[in-house]
Amino acid sequence: MAYGEPTNGTSRDDVVWLDQAQQDSWRAFLVGSTLLMDRLDRDLREKHGISLVEYEILVRLSEAPGGRLRMAGLAHALCHSRSRVTHTVSRMEKLGLVERDPCLDDGRGVEAALTDQGYATLTAAAPTHVAGVRECLVDVAVADELAGVGRVFGAIADNLASAENAELRRIRP
Repeated sequence: MAYGEPTNGTSRDDVVWLDQAQQDSWRAFLVGSTLLMDRLDRDLREKHGISLVEYEILVRLSEAPGGRLRMAGLAHALCHSRSRVTHTVSRMEKLGLVERDPCLDDGRGVEAALTDQGYATLTAAAPTHVAGVRECLVDVAVADELAGVGRVFGAIADNLASAENAELRRIRP
């Protein structure tokens, strides 16, 4: 098979290839988003000893009623697999940032709960994170551009979430 040859049964002639401007935008997105996430993650690790994913878990828990979320709900909110969230929460539990408890509602599921230490870590890390987002994204774009980024990625998220939910409905009747 030649480089660039589709593997899904379509021929090379059936593919609607990206023009140069689209390819340039795609590559700018790949490089820019990778560098942005790496920078935000590095800042949090160096200054507060937590990763960007751990920070997001603390944020989600702090915003949840009672500082608690079912593990499945947390995975869904972060768009991560349950196993990845379970692994990360286990690491955070060892650090005293979260606890896992039986669900208060029914006792069958498991909830992650924000600890006082987790809240203190979040409170200390938030200014670092916000400053990084502002410096590396918000202040680089003019307001209309930033709003456009929000619209584009909101549409992408809605589209992919709808497709994923449709796939899950086919798998789980």
